[in-house]
Amino acid sequence: MSTSLGSGVRTVGVPREIKESEGRVALTPDGVRELERLGINVYVETNAGAGAAITDADYVAAGADIVPNAADAWACDMVVKVKEPKIEEFGFMRPDLVLFTYLHLAAYPEVAKALVA
Repeated sequence: MSTSLGSGVRTVGVPREIKESEGRVALTPDGVRELERLGINVYVETNAGAGAAITDADYVAAGADIVPNAADAWACDMVVKVKEPKIEEFGFMRPDLVLFTYLHLAAYPEVAKALVA
């Protein structure tokens, strides 16, 4: 069965969280299995789950592809993150990107400006 999430999403990227002291990851292997079951390919940056005790092998066993860097994860149709993008990630944003994350824009106005741009 092939499907998509909303506006043509066929790939989901999971970059490693780069915010200091953030060990969580936005998608677990169970989530990968569900997306893969729907025909959506998942690309996880290497060691993205390390802070949550999830290995690259766990993601591969669930059907994800491991990518070597953040740029490859951000190249997907949708990116899922725990925290708002950091300045280092602003260059990965583009008009056709679907970003699924928690946003605390009052505390980080530069993120709001980058999202609008």
